[in-house]
Amino acid sequence: MILQRDYDLSAHNTFRMKVKCACYVEYSSVEELAGLDWDSLPRPVKHIGEGSNLLFTKDFPGTILHSGIRYVKYFDVGLDEVPVAVGAGVRWDDLVAQLCGHGLWGAENLSHIPGEVGAAAVQNIGAYGVEIKDIISGVTCFDLVERKSCKFTVAECRYGYRESMFKESGDRYVITSVLLRVSRKPRPRLEYKGLAGVDASSPSSVRDAVVEIRKGKLPEPSELGSAGSFFKNPVISAADFVRVCDAAPGVTVPHFVLDGGMIKVPAAWLIDQCGFKGEREGGAAVYKKQPLVIVNASGSASPQDVLELERRIVATVHERFGVALHPEVEHL
Repeated sequence: MILQRDYDLSAHNTFRMKVKCACYVEYSSVEELAGLDWDSLPRPVKHIGEGSNLLFTKDFPGTILHSGIRYVKYFDVGLDEVPVAVGAGVRWDDLVAQLCGHGLWGAENLSHIPGEVGAAAVQNIGAYGVEIKDIISGVTCFDLVERKSCKFTVAECRYGYRESMFKESGDRYVITSVLLRVSRKPRPRLEYKGLAGVDASSPSSVRDAVVEIRKGKLPEPSELGSAGSFFKNPVISAADFVRVCDAAPGVTVPHFVLDGGMIKVPAAWLIDQCGFKGEREGGAAVYKKQPLVIVNASGSASPQDVLELERRIVATVHERFGVALHPEVEHL
């Protein structure tokens, strides 16, 4: 186990914000996590994954926990469906590559998403018509209040669009492992725009196509600091959608009609229509290839640069379209 005070978090957030925490703890087992001297840890206590969906707005005054639980166990009994237990500290895309390499279907559309397995389950990551909830059977957690392990079914996780029970619980539960169900039987999901005509002869071929698409639209965290998609796609009523269309005369507004008649409008389109692509604020900028992404363009952007750019985007989109944008990135 690693326990360090006054710890530099620059390598633990993909935005590359130069911030510190009062204490950093990385554990390699549930036993190590349970055995921590909790009373000695600076408060508050926050668990993070790879920091790929976080914006540290300043130095963190408490303790950052990080999972070093890294295992992948296959329970193969010869059926089409294969259960896979995965430690929360496994890098998500490494796992997807491994599953695809074994010819197992289910996770390929979620390729090249940064982060770790535990955080992916908290966030309910999604891409190209698939969310991680679609392949989760259940999760094992450590309850920071009761100080004991517990388990939840996928139904009990109450998954929604980038939402889960774990977000609602105020960091009470630390996911230590996730049970996935993947399939030997081919089940490509290619209905999402952009995947039409993709080679679906294997999960690896679909993965290759998804990786190529994502690399063409999103910055590589190793090259340009960001937290990926910064805003959620707003879900609005039919009446609000009419007002969006009225604010963009002569333009076809991209949208997706959801069950119940609500309409999802791409936040990237709204931001682009407001002229923000490439816009800068100090060292931060809207990514020139994808306006849904805010990047640390200078490599030394401050949290305040990002927050001010966020504020301007939200205010301008609301003023023009009457739509409220909400960040997908957690502010800490």
